[in-house]
Amino acid sequence: MNFVEELRWRGMLHDMMPGTEELLTKEMVTAYLGIDPTADSLHIGHLCGVMILRHLQRCGHKPLALVGGATGMIGDPSGKSQERNLLDEETLRHNVQCIQKQLSKFLDFESDAPNKAELVNNYDWMKDFTFLDFARTVGKHITVNYMMAKDSVQKRLNGEARDGLSFTEFTYQLLQGYDFLHLYETKNCKLQVGGSDQWGNITTGAELIRRTNGGEVYALTCPLITKADGGKFGKTESGNVWLDPRYTSPYKFYQFWLNVSDADAARYIKIFTALPQEEVNALIAEHEQAPHLRVLQKRLAKEVTIMVHSEADDHAAGAASGILFGNATGEALRKLDEQTLLAVFEGVPQFEISREALTEGVKAVDLFVEQAAIFPSKGEMRKLTQGGGVSLNKEKLAAFDQLITAADLLDDKYLLVQRGKKNYYLVIAK
Repeated sequence: MNFVEELRWRGMLHDMMPGTEELLTKEMVTAYLGIDPTADSLHIGHLCGVMILRHLQRCGHKPLALVGGATGMIGDPSGKSQERNLLDEETLRHNVQCIQKQLSKFLDFESDAPNKAELVNNYDWMKDFTFLDFARTVGKHITVNYMMAKDSVQKRLNGEARDGLSFTEFTYQLLQGYDFLHLYETKNCKLQVGGSDQWGNITTGAELIRRTNGGEVYALTCPLITKADGGKFGKTESGNVWLDPRYTSPYKFYQFWLNVSDADAARYIKIFTALPQEEVNALIAEHEQAPHLRVLQKRLAKEVTIMVHSEADDHAAGAASGILFGNATGEALRKLDEQTLLAVFEGVPQFEISREALTEGVKAVDLFVEQAAIFPSKGEMRKLTQGGGVSLNKEKLAAFDQLITAADLLDDKYLLVQRGKKNYYLVIAK
């Protein structure tokens, strides 16, 4: 497989230095991507870069995932309008361990293949580097004029930042540049990849290598992913969409991809899956024939959820989605774990009742009119139940005075009441 061609048809190629494609066709190339460990989980904003490393390895080249334990202590000004909070060493070490575990789902770190992936941490080579050594080894090769010309610096200096640009952040491009130099000298790394906002930092590294030992290295960037309407990709009302299920449940993760627009689905399925070109084209054609079936969104959600989480999580998320929007049964509802159940019905009206009321059983009409005010009157509930318009735990309520007991509780705690087709209510027994 031709790595550059693979990125090109997927819409994942923004810019590259002259000679990059030729280098990649004549030898196995070692390439690195830098990841800022400001949290103990990656989010989907990192996925494009990680997918580039995945394609790189599939095409026979060697990926290095560089976790910036040292640079993470400073913060990259690229694309930022404010200086970041600096993290302590213990927090960074924890974040690095968590990120490595996530990356292992995308890259082969374990095999004996010559192109097996490696994780490197720039803290390992920066921790004993004194300021004087850095000034002599690195600082003398790159002029302030060169550094000032970078877009990331100019934007911060020309009014986009309230507090200007600190010296700490100004030196970031030198630190990243030294990473490239170090990996070139110790790992024969000739290529750095990253988002298009990293072009300035990457080219500083290439210039540093050229000026220190005359080495020829290369750069390749992917576009920053946006939504078709120009909005920021990967952000929801509740914030980032994380890869760690502690922060974004597999169900919410699945729903994010399921709910993207048709235009975005056609782009994202190329960028965020490893499906071959022929299959992607066939899916896009199928989707265009019947957009209402959302073939692209369903396949995208399935592929990415399996890749990031597991097949079991994809199956559970798909089943949970069917409960809310499809014709799922009470049996499917009872299989949901509590976290997924609450995620599915987040935002629906909730009522609390006394658990003791269910010990001997209580009539549905009393429970859902008097103790949980789901219906305004007993007469209305009776009428709707007789018309088949009331469900308990996804099963039609047989009679308006049906006895409800603790045995009906989901996860020994919840009752799901459905009034009509779209109105859900969650009753919590405490």
